[in-house]
Amino acid sequence: MAARQTLISGVLTTAAAGTLVLQLLILPVWLLPADPRWGWLLVPLALTTVPLWSLIHEGIHGTLLRDRTWNDRLARVLATGYGAPFSLLKAGHLLHHRYSRTRRERTEVYDPTVTTWLAAARGYYPRLLGGLYVLEAASVVLAAMPAAGWRWLVRRTDSLDSVTGLLFERVSKRDTLRRFRVEALAVVVTYAGSAVGYGRHAWMLAVAVGGRALLVSLADNAYHYRTELERPLEAMNLRLPRPLELFVLAFNLHSVHHRHPGLHWHELRGAFHAEADEWHLGWGTAVVRQLRGPIPESALRRR
Repeated sequence: MAARQTLISGVLTTAAAGTLVLQLLILPVWLLPADPRWGWLLVPLALTTVPLWSLIHEGIHGTLLRDRTWNDRLARVLATGYGAPFSLLKAGHLLHHRYSRTRRERTEVYDPTVTTWLAAARGYYPRLLGGLYVLEAASVVLAAMPAAGWRWLVRRTDSLDSVTGLLFERVSKRDTLRRFRVEALAVVVTYAGSAVGYGRHAWMLAVAVGGRALLVSLADNAYHYRTELERPLEAMNLRLPRPLELFVLAFNLHSVHHRHPGLHWHELRGAFHAEADEWHLGWGTAVVRQLRGPIPESALRRR
């Protein structure tokens, strides 16, 4: 079983790394100078963001490889191509598992006694339509901040209504901050170098990254939108045709994952059947209905 898992992870990681090398190096340096129409390759390459994130997600939970050191190394390389430091992605995702649907993390929920729908919408829609990824990628600018600056940032963002302060606190720990800085530098060098390679076609890279931002941000909360509050394990299984389920590495079986975060992606379908779990919505329906916007807290209070 361990050998099989290593083989599967190796093949998938190599494929993901290949798509990143194609997008960030081969396309700008060799293909585009020969014919700008090669730029259309960026459309399907943008779609590979979904399995790319799924592999990084495996790395976050330590299920990419059994050896934790190599698990983190591979995930760190993939996160560099994704465009954000792995340390930040890991800390943020683990906080999501702990605080999802609580006051600290319920993206679409607002308290009508404190704010209005319109005020909530001003923050909700930019995050939904690309802002989440933009914030992840923009975190690289914090790499230059000294330790004292991080302590100030933790104090400024600490709130019972957000995980931001907790996220900065976790990243600011000495060893984690050192890794974060190295990862942020790797992201900056990778994308700055690629942009130079694209030259006058750099706008194509910007559009591709914009597509990634939209995909990541739209999908992030679709599994939790309108689910019950104060239940961190609450999530939805979203129906996809089986080939697409394999393409996203079973990330659509999100309710199963939240109950069993230590399972490998290819074990989720078995757990789904073993527990007689259910489909909650279709994936497309779940993504689109988020456009309805923020929801008052009173509509989702635990029954």
